[in-house]
Amino acid sequence: MAAQIYTGTAPADAPANRGWLLGHFMPAGDPRHSTAVEIKWGVHPRGDRRAQWVTGEIRTALILLVSGRFRLEFPGRSVLLASQGDYVVFDGVDHSWFAEEESIIVGVRWPSVPGYAITPAGGAPPSAGQRRSWRRAAASRRSRS
Repeated sequence: MAAQIYTGTAPADAPANRGWLLGHFMPAGDPRHSTAVEIKWGVHPRGDRRAQWVTGEIRTALILLVSGRFRLEFPGRSVLLASQGDYVVFDGVDHSWFAEEESIIVGVRWPSVPGYAITPAGGAPPSAGQRRSWRRAAASRRSRS
């Protein structure tokens, strides 16, 4: 593949893909297409919350607070990001989130795999077989690094 460069501005580009700037969901051939990692510029109004919990999570994620107050919920634990630069990293943990104030976050997830987006039609979640396959692939990548 030929070398490519893409330039943009997160506030302008992010709304087209629910905040996501890079990941498997970008068109093949686009330098923002990646199955290794996803990057999000998330702008959340006060009171915004994830429509449903992410369950059966196999990915690793880092959420970094740019501004606002942003709460992440995990089974048995809640983490509040309240100061610029606060962050949380979690690996394979079911979760949800809530914007206590208007917030901007940077989200980084790996690997970039389909099946977690909440679709307007309530699309089917990934099958147990798909998730097992993703877990094996993620474990294999971790053992090689």
